[in-house]
Amino acid sequence: MDGSVAFTVADHVADLVIDRPAKHNAVTPAMTRELARLCGQIESDEAVRAVILRGAGERAFCAGSDLASLAHYKNAWEFRARVEYSTVVRNLTKPVIAVLRGWVLGGGLELALAADIRLAGRSAKLGAPEVKRGWIGAGGASQFLPRLVGYGQAMKLLLTGESIDAAEALRIGLIEELHEDEAVLGRARAMAAQIAGYAPMAVQSIKAATRVALSAPLEAGLKYENEMNTLCFTGQDHLEGIKAFYEKRSPRFTGSD
Repeated sequence: MDGSVAFTVADHVADLVIDRPAKHNAVTPAMTRELARLCGQIESDEAVRAVILRGAGERAFCAGSDLASLAHYKNAWEFRARVEYSTVVRNLTKPVIAVLRGWVLGGGLELALAADIRLAGRSAKLGAPEVKRGWIGAGGASQFLPRLVGYGQAMKLLLTGESIDAAEALRIGLIEELHEDEAVLGRARAMAAQIAGYAPMAVQSIKAATRVALSAPLEAGLKYENEMNTLCFTGQDHLEGIKAFYEKRSPRFTGSD
């Protein structure tokens, strides 16, 4: 089976599933193109306010790129021009929660790093084995791992190529929460529903401002944050938030201008 990417939307939450369980959800170029198409759909759909990203089956979130497909590029320049699946997820302006169970390897780890929040089951095993095959990952591991877990822990993972279990990933800050396997998806759904209930402009502004903090100087980041705050005041949801506070009720955010 070549694999696919399954996609559903319910109650403002998109469910993206890397669907190739027989191959540990290893990603082919065709699957990458489909993921890119669906991410574009998510980006343009105002009904989607949060995203859950997960792998089909119980054995893996994603084992990275399909190795057989990597041998089919005609030359390095064709490979260089490929669509990178972790990048299309990282470019989403809407919050992404990754649900990690089983193997999270190579490009699969980079997919998890492309998400905003990582929730793992106890079966999760995370690693960057590219060095064992003779190359470096190109989906962000060398850039985002140090920002997330620090230089030393990142180098340990990248230079040894060894995997760590979910408990160790939690200890070093590679994941945000650890749950029993059977509970982790439910926790992700509850968190996504909570986030999807907030004002979309506020949620996306938080993501935008926080992403800027990863690369911009502090003063530039502070100015950008203020611009995002100002943008939130151009719609109607901030007025609903104020009104709900005084009326002692939960706000009903619509995302309207």
